Amino acid sequence: MIRRVRLADAPAVCDIYNYYVRNTCITPEEEDITCLEMENRIAGITKNFPWLVSEEDNGVTGFAYLHHYVARSAYRFAVEDSIYIKHGLTGNDSGSRLMAALLDEARKMGKHSVVALMERGNEASEALHRKFGFKDIGHLKEAGFKFDKWVDVSYWQLIL
Repeated sequence: MIRRVRLADAPAVCDIYNYYVRNTCITPEEEDITCLEMENRIAGITKNFPWLVSEEDNGVTGFAYLHHYVARSAYRFAVEDSIYIKHGLTGNDSGSRLMAALLDEARKMGKHSVVALMERGNEASEALHRKFGFKDIGHLKEAGFKFDKWVDVSYWQLIL
């Protein structure tokens, strides 16, 4: 089931997200996020944008949200997506269901463009975005530095 996030989901969302913080370059964060910080992020983003979770019998299995691409007036029709699936559950269709629902939300909001930034070579995210029609439009070399290595960032875009 896909539904709107609740503040009570913060611990589950933290668990999902912090796995990626600790073990991958998928997120540029380097320190775990506390539940209080996640609650603040949820509250801040949901003032203006949708934040969705996928939920199954065993709880929250993933989350996705839209946020400002760039917080300047001329970019008001563009949003950036973020999507995370619980480690070990990628490939179970949660990502596709979340992405479909998120893109529906973007259309309802009257957005024109959805941008995705991701670690270059993140095959699961690239495949998911490609499945929904996103195009790889370029990348920044050595934009981040995590786990003692430089990280390239890819830009993907979908015109709605």
